[in-house]
Formats: sequence, structure tokens, C-alpha cells
Amino acid sequence: MFTRTLRTLLLLTIPVAAQSQPYDLLLKGGHVIDPANARNEALDVATKGKRIAAIGRDIPANQGRKVIDVSGYYVVPGLIDIHAHTARRPERASFPADLNLASGLTTVVDAGTFGPRNFHLLRKNIMETARIRVLSFINIVAAGMGDKEQDVSEMDPKLCASIIRNNRDRIVGIKTAHYWTSDPWDEAHPPWAGVDAAIKCGELADAPVMVDFWPRPPERSYQELILDKLRPGDMHTHVFAQQFPILDSDGKVNDILWQARKRGVIFDLGYGAGSFWFRNAVPAVQQGFIPDSISTDLHSGNWNGPVVDMITTVSKMLAIGVPLEQVIRMSTVNPANQIRRPELGTLTVGNEADIAVLDLRHGRFSYTDCGRAKFVGDKKLENRLTVRAGLVAYDPEGLSMVEWEAAPEQYFKSPKLQGLDPRSSADPVHDELVRERQQ
Repeated sequence: MFTRTLRTLLLLTIPVAAQSQPYDLLLKGGHVIDPANARNEALDVATKGKRIAAIGRDIPANQGRKVIDVSGYYVVPGLIDIHAHTARRPERASFPADLNLASGLTTVVDAGTFGPRNFHLLRKNIMETARIRVLSFINIVAAGMGDKEQDVSEMDPKLCASIIRNNRDRIVGIKTAHYWTSDPWDEAHPPWAGVDAAIKCGELADAPVMVDFWPRPPERSYQELILDKLRPGDMHTHVFAQQFPILDSDGKVNDILWQARKRGVIFDLGYGAGSFWFRNAVPAVQQGFIPDSISTDLHSGNWNGPVVDMITTVSKMLAIGVPLEQVIRMSTVNPANQIRRPELGTLTVGNEADIAVLDLRHGRFSYTDCGRAKFVGDKKLENRLTVRAGLVAYDPEGLSMVEWEAAPEQYFKSPKLQGLDPRSSADPVHDELVRERQQ
């Protein structure tokens, strides 16, 4: 661990020396877990501009404009949540997307809140204003989430595919959800309308489908969904929800899940307000059936519980027995590949510098599920620092900051009274990096 004096000197590296220092940020002393590159060892990570510039052992501290001591922490790619909601419905605001930065998330995927008719609102009001990267599964229903989800005439695969083709940079796939969960079938509401329309759009647009599903056998069974309807690369989210036959009558993982995985179907956690039950999750994990990706289905109705946030959801999987490297894989490279964005979820040199610094705590920690039951585990992850596109975006404990007594002179002066730049702070390197980005 650096001494207090040395850390202060490192953090006060002055901007004018930037020409002789090849890196903007240098995260020193941490343990890197980067499954995409098979890294799990003590390494330093350096950035330049928006990009990862170098990864290696003992990068000299004098090569970084700002050196951040991350000794004792894990340095991982920025986390990816492929099932969340940046608005409760298209017409209702939710908590700001950027609050997800607190969990170490640098990419959040809005899963079907918006449809082809109103996707432009998501793009303009959220995607283009948020600091966090926001992508989307577009709803097969033209109006997005809400009452129209039961209207089959709103499910237009050709319209959906055209919106995807025109917004490839932001749309990663198609979502279908909440369709006809209890009312009697009729001519206007055939059992598979939502799933069939979404898959048709996926075929037209060459994009994966995410399915939020309520089985109603015999007309609409879970087995038929994962063994016949879904294509390789399509995703079933909410895998540990109460309505699915995850376990057979003997308490064993249902063989249909292994069969579906073998044919390439993806299983996503999709925690949600009612879709994660320890009675399904714990036995499945103990028997080796682990979801491909961890996601929250976070929205304004569950962020005070049971979901809370992404890092809590990751911690629950860690607590019930999934190894640390695997939960990092399930929240970085796996979801990146599932949404066909292999440049995300990795610390590869040259890629955008999205980084999370995590603290693995040991003790007694209690976690809840959607059935108001709890699990007591001995591990917990907490996010200490988030770097988004090469800039510190979340740092609640001042890991990247100087102690106030050692702050530079301008910190102790009033900008308005003494002619200083009102944007100046105790962190001149950060201020300079932000200004450079704004030019």
C-alpha cells in the first residue's frame, strides 16, 4: 500500500507535465480480472483519452498524469446490465440512467421499454444525454411497454426490423414480454403471438431476441419455448422466476435446460421485482446450472428492493456459490457477446476505457429474494470507483482524490473573489482532463 505522503504526491501530478507522461490515468496495485483476455493477476491499468492504453506489471508511476492507488481491490471491465429499464414506461420517468454508474456499470441496456413508434424518445432524451452508455432491446410492440402489449396488431416485425436497421449503433435486439398471461385464448390472442413476431423481426433484422415469458401449458409451454421456438443466441430472461420448472420432481435441474443450453439458447438472470427465487437459484447453482449473464431488470419499482442495484445482484450470485471470476464473466464479456458488442466488457488495449474497481468483503451478509425470503452468505462485492470512457465517473470515497489538507492552493480560495476558474477544484488533473474532453 502506498504511504499517505506518496499517494498525495502521486495524485497531485500537475497537468503541465502531460506532454512527458504517456498516460492520463494509471490504476496501480490492483488485481485485474478480465475474462475476455484470460487475465486474473496483479496488474496496473493505464488510460489515454477515452481508451485503455496499457496493462502490465509495475508501470512506473511517473508515466501517469493521475495515479490512483487501487491496492487491495479488483480492477475489472465496466459491468454490463443487459436487462434494465431507463424509464418505467415510455411516458413515465424513472431514476436517471447515470445512477447505475454507482454499481460499476458502464453499459446499461433498456430491455423493451420503448417500441418502434417511440424509440426516438429513448434515443433523444436518454441515450444522447446520459454519461453511461445506454443501448436497447426494442419492444416488438410498436408502443413499447404498457397496455398495448396485449394488442397483436401492434406487433409488426417489418416495422421493428426497419427501426433496428436504422439504429444499429444503439439497438441490440428485440424484446417480447407480458403477453396474455392469464385470460382465455381467443382468435385475437393466439398463444405464441408475441414470441413469433419477435423472432420474425429477429430473422429480418439479424438480431437476437430476449423473451420475458409466462408458460401456460399445454398451449404454451416452457419446454416448447426453449427447445423449439428460441434460436441459438436468443435469450430467456428471468430464468429463476417462480413460474419455471427449473427443478424436476426429484429436485434435479430439469433436463430441458441442459438441452436448450446445448442448442445455444442463452439464459439471463433478469432479477426483477418478482423473478428471482432462492428456491430455484440455489439448487440450480449447486448442481452447476448457472445463468449465462447477470442482469437486474432494474426499474423505479424495485430499486429499493428486492433488486437494489447491479452490484448487489452480482453479490447474490457470488454468495450462493458462483466463483468470483465467473460472476465477473457473467457481467462483462458474456453479456457483451450476447448483445454482439465484443468491444465491451473487456480491458483490451485500444478499447474504450470503461473500468470498475471492486472491493471483495468477507463477513456475514444477508440477501433477499422476490419471495421475501433471505439467504445469508459470507461474501459481498462493493464498487469503489467507476471510470467511464477514461474519466472518473463515480468515486464516493475519494479513491482518486487528494486529502483536503494537502489540496493545492486554489482549493482554499474563492473563485469569484480571486479571479479563479470556478470549475477548479482540489484535483487539477481531473479538471484538466475534463476540459480537454470538452474542447
